[in-house]
Amino acid sequence: MRRRTFLTAAASLTAAGCTSSGGSAGRSGSHLTYGVWDVAQLPAMRKAADAFERSRPGVSVDVQLTPNGTYWTKLRTACTGGSAPDVFWMNGPNFGLYADAGQLLPLETEGPDAVLDPAAFPADLVSLYRWKNVQYGAPKDFDTVALWFNKELFDRAGADHPNADWTWQDLIEGAERVTDRRRDVYGIAAPVWAQENYYDSIAQAGGYVISEDRTTSGYSDPRTVEGLRLWTDLIHRYQAAPTLQQLTDTDPTQMFQAGRVAMIQDASYDAAAYWKDPQFRAKVGVVPLPRGRRRATVIHGLGNVVYARTPHPELARDFVRFLSGEPASLLQARHGTAIPAHQGTQQPWTEAMPRFDLKVFLDAVDYAVPYPTSANTAAWGHKEQQILARAWSGDESVEAAADRLAEAMNLLLDQERS
Repeated sequence: MRRRTFLTAAASLTAAGCTSSGGSAGRSGSHLTYGVWDVAQLPAMRKAADAFERSRPGVSVDVQLTPNGTYWTKLRTACTGGSAPDVFWMNGPNFGLYADAGQLLPLETEGPDAVLDPAAFPADLVSLYRWKNVQYGAPKDFDTVALWFNKELFDRAGADHPNADWTWQDLIEGAERVTDRRRDVYGIAAPVWAQENYYDSIAQAGGYVISEDRTTSGYSDPRTVEGLRLWTDLIHRYQAAPTLQQLTDTDPTQMFQAGRVAMIQDASYDAAAYWKDPQFRAKVGVVPLPRGRRRATVIHGLGNVVYARTPHPELARDFVRFLSGEPASLLQARHGTAIPAHQGTQQPWTEAMPRFDLKVFLDAVDYAVPYPTSANTAAWGHKEQQILARAWSGDESVEAAADRLAEAMNLLLDQERS
């Protein structure tokens, strides 16, 4: 499920009354609620909850699905009103807002009460859910990005398939070669996607979205601009990608599945969707992202967090500890909908879709960069989409849009610190 869409409105969350009740949950006769948003992952989450119940006689867990379109709105209201689920899913773009507002309980990482062992997860995922040196989230899964391609379209154009040695220049030439406007076929989809597209190319160019101390925008950096220009050039200079208007009319993944674009950069979480159709899966291949000045991809992943006002803080932490462990992670992997974050449990995920070389997503962890976040990522994330869309549409130069975005983002980052 696409994480780029899960940006909550840039609203403040009241911290009033957000401390834990401090009551002991006990180990029996207790009921927990678990908030999730992805219907595709619901069976795995319910099986994990069932396994937890069997290991804790008398405990029940209600897995509550809220559709992704309303998840953050309802969660924000529930948190401020004291009725949020005991445990719920969190993502990187929204984490800082909830952590900074005191809506989450800390999770121990050392000693006998440790909820998670940081060494058992990719370091970038652990740090993604740490706020002001306190751990608030336990990594649940992760996703990296790779280049998916339609073998049939490449063969029809007489072009070599993408491979692990491709550079940006190979990507451009391949996209031009496969583009066939008579058939309304384009070489690659170039939507205004952060995680799957321009965050990756910015890192590949040697640029950055936000400084390491989360105080300054990187959009005025020339190499950041270079990473953005890759996509606008594919649309306007090389005419090897659909226009922004075409991608607004039809979702890029639908265009890829319909054979109207030959390539798309997409994350591991969409592998199951591409696998679903036996005829389509036979046409699809996947390779690492093309290299710019360096090889890079963004790594992101969901985390399980505990609501600060849960009446069962100990039991809720125990449930998160269970979800982060090897048995629950293996269960999730076997369902094939997400790559579990726990080290050593990913192999069943790759085996669930054997025609795809899904190992490329696991190998990408070695050269991945963390998803860029701040206290209120959503605020500048919305600005990002609005301003960059003008460059993608050709209404504004990449340089002008990047400078304007840097100014707007720096203002919002200043407000975070005030």
